[in-house]
Amino acid sequence: MAKRRQTPLRTSEQDVAATKRAPSTPQTESPAFRLAFADDDFLTAEENRGIRFQLEYQKPEFHMREAGINSTVVLFGGARIPEPGKPAWAAMNDTQKANLEAASRYYDEARRFAQLASETSRALDFKEFVVVTGGGPGVMEAGNRGAADVGAPSIGLNIVLPHEQAPNAYVTPEFSFNFHYFATRKIHFLMRAKAVAVFPGGFGTLDEFFETLTLVQTGRMSKIPLLLFGAEFWGKVINFEALAEAGTIAPTDPQLFNIVDSAEEGWDVVRRFYDLSMTGDVVNPV
Repeated sequence: MAKRRQTPLRTSEQDVAATKRAPSTPQTESPAFRLAFADDDFLTAEENRGIRFQLEYQKPEFHMREAGINSTVVLFGGARIPEPGKPAWAAMNDTQKANLEAASRYYDEARRFAQLASETSRALDFKEFVVVTGGGPGVMEAGNRGAADVGAPSIGLNIVLPHEQAPNAYVTPEFSFNFHYFATRKIHFLMRAKAVAVFPGGFGTLDEFFETLTLVQTGRMSKIPLLLFGAEFWGKVINFEALAEAGTIAPTDPQLFNIVDSAEEGWDVVRRFYDLSMTGDVVNPV
């Protein structure tokens, strides 16, 4: 946390400590006596949902601004995709086991893509192109791991789920955040994004991809490199041509993203978009 500015006024921490030393009486033991900002029951009340949205936005923003992180490279993808050679822990039958094990190559591609992004980030003092993932297993782990491979920091935006998604071991601890609201988490995924890489995944990955695509399509977000990894996977899962033929999207809308199959191919799209040199320096900043 940033060093507190000197002020003649008492701090909130001092008053929290003071209330803990107050004598125990019916008045001091009443919930009404608690300081509002130190009262969990009050902060989690239904009526204060708006305050919680604000706090959940502000905390990661505070930490990233303090670290001087200006831009990120986002990796979305399936939590169930295993590292090559590791068991497909999420498989429910033999077909899923075979498919997930075959998809493990995307773990390696995500890891390599994060390495390439982080090498560029290093050239820019880790202020630009910082890798960010959802902080969990699978493709997310691969992304954070790729950054760690080259000694770069990376961000993990975890969310509390019924099956408890713990942060993977490769997220930089001071950038390991936890969310209650998907909405505020999505804001932090995209507000600094200079590129978004989407690997094979399930409902969550599809949601994240279409959210990003919709923002770009509607002009609510500047056009950035939006990469779909895995031509075979996406060709089976989404028929973009059928949407265009039906008239529900513009014929040019599929040009808003690039389908790639390797980390090098994907990073080359980013490199050309921002006119990056092969060493990672920005030749002509966009």
